[in-house]
Amino acid sequence: MLERFLKKKERRPYTSAVLAAAGGASRMEGINKLLAELDGVPVAAYALLALEHCGHIDEIIVASSEENLLPLTEICRQFQIKKATKVIRGGASRAESVYKALCECNPQARFALVQDGARPFVTPELIEAVCEKAYVYQCATAAVPVKDTVKVVEDGMAVQTPDRATLYAVQTPQATDIDLLKAALVQALEQGAPTTDDCSAVERLHVRPAVVPGYYENIKITTPEDLDVAQALLARMK
Repeated sequence: MLERFLKKKERRPYTSAVLAAAGGASRMEGINKLLAELDGVPVAAYALLALEHCGHIDEIIVASSEENLLPLTEICRQFQIKKATKVIRGGASRAESVYKALCECNPQARFALVQDGARPFVTPELIEAVCEKAYVYQCATAAVPVKDTVKVVEDGMAVQTPDRATLYAVQTPQATDIDLLKAALVQALEQGAPTTDDCSAVERLHVRPAVVPGYYENIKITTPEDLDVAQALLARMK
């Protein structure tokens, strides 16, 4: 009886999810990667469904480009993404888009999880694992060890070879204390700091994100060739 009472008391923090879907897709050669279909399902729908079916996510805010506002709203309706409360117009950069979405989150949100709309193979289990780690360490990200040897190049010449054992390729989802993430993004925007992911902004505030093992199939659609890879991965998964 006492154990059951204690479990009820240990409620997880309210967690909002931001679907980052406002990028310009400059390397897609004119293809709208979020609306491109894999087995008849738009790329963005896969990520939205994973967020919808994760028990740790309470609401979803979609940060969209101008051209995708209506299509993404329709995807949420068609695929019954009931947790999607708002589809908003993003900003001029990823940092600005995520910050605008954070400002639309429910006031009771204590954590925010950011997921790339162009990563169709994220799973509810990975989202949950990143949330759990963030609840303990303030910030967490999915990542995988780098397979290739990496060179630091300056003026076309290799100048350094970092130890591959210490290198990880960072993915999404990434979850962070919402106030911490807001402060980090505001500072990055004010200082004009390049922010390709949310953890890099948090690191500038001297907070070290925890790393959760991701998986290599959790690819991001960046070029047309990635759609072919994604289709092959989907066939293998089936």
